[in-house]
Amino acid sequence: MAVYILKRLARLMAVLLGVTFLTFIITQAAPGDGAQMRYVSMGMIPSEELLEKTREEMGLNDPVLVQYVRWLGNALKGDLGESSKFGEPVLAQLTKKLPQTLKLAGTAMVAVFGVSLPLGILTAVKKNKCADYFVRVFSFLGISMPNFWLGLLLMYFFAVRLKWFRVVSANDGMGMVLPVAALAIPMVSGYARQIRGALLEELSSNYVAGARARGIPERTIMLCHVLPNAMFSILTLAGLSVGSLLGGAAIIETIFSWQGIGNMVVEAIRVRDYPLIQGYVVWMAVIYVTVNLAVDVICRFLDPQTRLRGKVD
Repeated sequence: MAVYILKRLARLMAVLLGVTFLTFIITQAAPGDGAQMRYVSMGMIPSEELLEKTREEMGLNDPVLVQYVRWLGNALKGDLGESSKFGEPVLAQLTKKLPQTLKLAGTAMVAVFGVSLPLGILTAVKKNKCADYFVRVFSFLGISMPNFWLGLLLMYFFAVRLKWFRVVSANDGMGMVLPVAALAIPMVSGYARQIRGALLEELSSNYVAGARARGIPERTIMLCHVLPNAMFSILTLAGLSVGSLLGGAAIIETIFSWQGIGNMVVEAIRVRDYPLIQGYVVWMAVIYVTVNLAVDVICRFLDPQTRLRGKVD
């Protein structure tokens, strides 16, 4: 297990290095530069002489690879640069906003699996019956609807028309209802179908037929045998949820004015705050690969066949 984790960590380090390099190159290729953005954010129109002096002080006249190595060295020390919009270190700004995004995404993930797991079990047990058809139609509609459009619909009906919630969400329990629903409903639709498929595959296995032949109740077969064996697919879905939730949260946070890291980075893109954008990409990549590593390790620990194959290899 230790060797496996070390190999995965080495691969993830390579992935993170590639992500940081591509992000740095893309931001360097974007119009404008850090010196110009610094003065624009302060409402100043600098002269060309002042811009050239500032570029020299910031090291922007160095080759791109030299700039990247310098930035990477500072990033490894925890220095991701300074935000031109907020006028403070990028790391401090990310640390301030990230908890709100994790709060929103974490609540949405709990809602996703709290709803999709029972729906998946129901549709697997009631295959080709009314409940199955109803959930499949709901899943089709939910998957087809982008979360930003769903967020606008939820805002219109429940905030503008019914006035049950505020249009601009406060960072409290009531303010989380509509953003969480906009994030969770499309994912519930897709995950209910995938959980249904995983359970149906297990229900068609020989061990299930043997359990039924021995007279074991269907409820016991589902909860004690089928569901644990399908748990690996469900854990994999949990790992994939992180990227989807964090990516979708940026749009939803903007729509509902949720003061999280997604809303912050959309504003950073608008004003071309490149250090903040780079820091955001690095943090999201670290979170994503860390969660996927944790899911892989858990699945390998829980699955004896996988551990056995690892020993043989």
